[in-house]
Amino acid sequence: MRLAVTVLIICLLSACTAGGAPVVDIYGQSSKPQKVTSGTHRVRQGETLYSIAWRYGWDYRALANANDIPAPYTIYPGQLISLAGHGGDSRPVTRHPSPSRDDSKPAPAKPEPKPSAKPRSTSKPAPAPASSGSGLVSGPITWRWPASGKLVETFSGDAHGQKGIAISGAQGAPVIAAAPGQVVYRGSGLTGYGNLLIIKHNDRWLSAYAHNDKMLVNEGQAVSAGQQIATMGASGTFRTQLHFEIRRDGKPVDPLHYLPKR
Repeated sequence: MRLAVTVLIICLLSACTAGGAPVVDIYGQSSKPQKVTSGTHRVRQGETLYSIAWRYGWDYRALANANDIPAPYTIYPGQLISLAGHGGDSRPVTRHPSPSRDDSKPAPAKPEPKPSAKPRSTSKPAPAPASSGSGLVSGPITWRWPASGKLVETFSGDAHGQKGIAISGAQGAPVIAAAPGQVVYRGSGLTGYGNLLIIKHNDRWLSAYAHNDKMLVNEGQAVSAGQQIATMGASGTFRTQLHFEIRRDGKPVDPLHYLPKR
């Protein structure tokens, strides 16, 4: 009888991990490979190109380029995003039209137009466009700690390791922006991250703040370094903590290499 129960438990555990579904470890982070390069993703309500790129380990520019999505990277619920693109170059592709005539012969000269008097304009010059107020950084980024508290988990470069650090703290403790930038995702649609904020600091650098209790900023909002953006919580995890990540060109890097020494 005892042997039969043991066999049944083993079978049930095997069934739970079958079918290729990603396994989520006890810290709530997906243990599947960092970058997915096959299949498609159907956009759901509340997702942004940044959050989809984050989910599958892509640089958002490369994912946009692979799907012919121009800036400002607007996507729509139900849209299919291909994950099988080349993803090797985030620069936009320039397509040149084919020539419609023989360029080996010089084109006939066109008569120069006669100068004409320009009418005097009585209107005032157009005002300079207002700053977008995105808060994006143009030079080197100066990072600061996103929360006070004990460092309880560190970064791992392994495919299945932690892609950031975890800082423990009290429920409701302040979470601050580690550098100035613009909020490009606010939601809870990424499994294992709970209430998540993603901030874009410039074209190359993004940071993420996960497991928040309350989120105090909105998508598209510019934030300054040190501004409180959330309160610490335990959403999507087993303890009150902040999971913090930094990504450069879509790849996770060790935050401890950039944060000041404590």
